[in-house]
Amino acid sequence: MNKNLLTRINEMKSGFSKGQRLIAGFITEHYDKAAFMTAAKLGNTVGVSESTVVRFATELGYDGYPKMQKAMQEMIRDKLTSVQRIEVTQSRISGGNVLENVLSKDIEKIRRTIEETSKEDFENAVNAIAKARTIYIFAVRSSAALASFLGYYYSLIFENVKIINNYGETEIYEKLFRISSDDVIIGISFPRYSNAAIQALTFAKRRGAGVIALTDSASSPIAAVADHVLIAKSDMAAVVDSLVAPLSMINALIVATVLRMDDEVKHTFGMLESIWEEYDVYQNNRKDGGAD
Repeated sequence: MNKNLLTRINEMKSGFSKGQRLIAGFITEHYDKAAFMTAAKLGNTVGVSESTVVRFATELGYDGYPKMQKAMQEMIRDKLTSVQRIEVTQSRISGGNVLENVLSKDIEKIRRTIEETSKEDFENAVNAIAKARTIYIFAVRSSAALASFLGYYYSLIFENVKIINNYGETEIYEKLFRISSDDVIIGISFPRYSNAAIQALTFAKRRGAGVIALTDSASSPIAAVADHVLIAKSDMAAVVDSLVAPLSMINALIVATVLRMDDEVKHTFGMLESIWEEYDVYQNNRKDGGAD
């Protein structure tokens, strides 16, 4: 469906039955809650049968209720406030096993990430990174931890890596003003999308740099300016952003880069191992086996 769900409801409402009007009214007023209800729960909430809800989705042109539910989730994924996220989480998990629920949903996100990420975009991103003169990694707020992790390993592999995971009003441009067509920037942003990330990638694009977006959807605002889009699902409506799938994607990027630059990376890590052993960086390198 190309049209927004609410637009379609508004265009078709004159032909709705009484039960369909009840569903339409609830979705229009409370789509942030409806997006995470099963068809049975939505029907029970408005006083109609589950089958009426399923038929309503079909009437709107969706291939079943799950497709309409996904459309609602797409509408709200970057609009929920922290308080609304807590309320939605309470309605989904209340009385249940929090640990099992959260881990199960994270497993599902990784599965969906495998299905939705373009292998061609992934390979092209790895090639662009390997060829770049300077690699910029931009991520702020909750995604800043991802930038630090990726930057740590890339700084071991490459000579020129710049991590930007905090910013002021003009800092973005001060840190990026040397970026050029010889460079690549990896921008990381998930709902609620950071305006700073959008601005940084747009600036880098104008300067001719290669742009790689790590985000949750092809409709993400940073995907619009990217040359390569890496999709990692992160759509848990909770006060905490789920970064399990994005971290797995970063792990894959690091591994692919190591394999792409095999001999060079082996030489680099050979030198690092000598340094780590000399300065007792890791406990198993200590010759006396004693504690600090």
